[in-house]
Amino acid sequence: MIPPPSRRAVLRAGVLAAAAAALPTSASAAPVPAAARPDIGVSAELFPLGAVSLLPGPFQTNTIRTHAYLKFLDPDRLLHTFRLNVGLPSPATPCGGWESPATELRGHSTGHLLTALAQAYASTGDTAFKAKGEYLVAQLAICQDRARTAGFNTGYLAAFPESFIDRVEARQQVWAPYYTLHKIMAGLLDMHVLAGNAQALTVLTRMAAWVGWRNGRLGYAQRQAMLRTEFGGMNEVLANLYQLTGTQAHLTSAQYFDHAEIFDPLAANRDALDGYHANTQIPKAIGAIREYHATGSTRYRDIASNFFDIVVGAHSYAIGGNSNGEYFKAPGRIAAELSDSTCESCNSYNMLKLATQLFRTRPGEARYFDFYEKTLYNHLLGAQDPGSSHGHHSYFTPLRPGGIRTYSNDYHNFTCCHGTGMETNSGHSGRIYAHAGTTLWVNLFIAATLRWPGRGITVRQDTSFPETPGSRLTITGSGPIDLRVRVPAWAAGARILVNGAPHTPVTPGSYARINRTWASGDVVDISLPMVLHRESTMDNSAVQAVKHGPIVLAGAYGSTNLTSMPALQPATIRPAAGPLRYSATASTGPVTLMPFYQLHGQRYTVYWQVTEGTTGR
Repeated sequence: MIPPPSRRAVLRAGVLAAAAAALPTSASAAPVPAAARPDIGVSAELFPLGAVSLLPGPFQTNTIRTHAYLKFLDPDRLLHTFRLNVGLPSPATPCGGWESPATELRGHSTGHLLTALAQAYASTGDTAFKAKGEYLVAQLAICQDRARTAGFNTGYLAAFPESFIDRVEARQQVWAPYYTLHKIMAGLLDMHVLAGNAQALTVLTRMAAWVGWRNGRLGYAQRQAMLRTEFGGMNEVLANLYQLTGTQAHLTSAQYFDHAEIFDPLAANRDALDGYHANTQIPKAIGAIREYHATGSTRYRDIASNFFDIVVGAHSYAIGGNSNGEYFKAPGRIAAELSDSTCESCNSYNMLKLATQLFRTRPGEARYFDFYEKTLYNHLLGAQDPGSSHGHHSYFTPLRPGGIRTYSNDYHNFTCCHGTGMETNSGHSGRIYAHAGTTLWVNLFIAATLRWPGRGITVRQDTSFPETPGSRLTITGSGPIDLRVRVPAWAAGARILVNGAPHTPVTPGSYARINRTWASGDVVDISLPMVLHRESTMDNSAVQAVKHGPIVLAGAYGSTNLTSMPALQPATIRPAAGPLRYSATASTGPVTLMPFYQLHGQRYTVYWQVTEGTTGR
């Protein structure tokens, strides 16, 4: 989320179906509102958040930290600038960072918070999350009701004046007002869909009507010029609202945000991303796949699918993240783009949203969750500070030799990645499993129990993956299940046993199918052999990352701030004490290799110079 040049100091310092895909609903929470329109071209759905419970492991631990932060936050501090914007008093202490009263992006974190609270409530049924979300919605409604009194147009709701939108329309310098409005609108939608809050839909619908009026009075050329200013996922949230309500005006408004400058090359499967701000573009692709689900237009589907393939294939680092200094570079430039500002966390958060929507569209393709697994473990799992009880989050993940992670704080940061960090770590249970009829997909190897709504069937997954190379599924209850287990492309020699008997075929890079009537107590053992290997960068085969299966192993360098890339001697790599740990010798001397997601509080290198036995990707 890039600020304008005048805000660089800030940076340095510091829809039911759509909701089901990104933020599934809770079986135990408020009744789910019925969607007016089914999604077109969708063959699988994710389970409600409340149907899946995380078991002990790193994802449960990250979730606990984030839940503690959600309960800690003072909502009145986040409402402070909303109230001042419409002339209401606010005795609350202002927030700092990107939520300070002088920052043009103020208000975006309130949207992230609404989504995280809705997810936390849907996952746990804890009414403390719902109550805080409902308070925020009610107070935002009061601010929206004062729009005309404050000199704004009916339905407008933000923590900054409507003149910011005037500046977008006039092509004057302004940070990204529609980006912030998208976060608020998405949070309201999630509070309605996930927490059953009717007022949230009312406030959202009034905002959407304002968006439609504000953009509908403009010509096509002016709207296209406006789209050069970052606008987040406005097309996504409006398409989601159209699917939920069936109101045609919302689809019309969503299509106002179809950015031809980006969409036209993607429709032709042409990589024209060099020089574009990365996280400005990723939400546009998410909006495109949702517009496909709303309209059936295959052009939208192709835009989203081509974008995913281009970014994964030509713009992604070994950890799954992308961008340097927040921008896409020339295709294949990886070794030449290692810095302290690689891999913005928001980018990976949004790429995982896109992967999930593409999976819903083509659930037979294991590559979507192969990428999800790679990016989740190697980037986002390690982006949370394990030393913070509130789950503080990284903005960038430095990949230059000698890099070190830095994190947000409670009230004086509030970058975009702080916000998506709240969302990431309150929704981990939502994408492990998926279903269609009696078909069950197992997408991720995360310790979690599924209680299949309406079927009386429980599927418990016990695993300490990736520290152990496999997982066990135990079925309680009986009935037909067409089980599909993802066999990762990296898992050569994978085996699946059903009640001790081998199942075939098991083909890496696909979903293994076990279609049978299951009895209570049936067990599926999944063996996923992991081998030590190296991944070369596209632009320099001698620059490599070391991996154990899908897990990137980084060199731990303590307080040593490397000034150049170390040369690794692959023949010296030996297993060390502890899971996924190795010792090795580099040009710097002896070094420990360990999972990158576990490496905090010290400097590291992910990439090495390797001249002997160079390997391909």
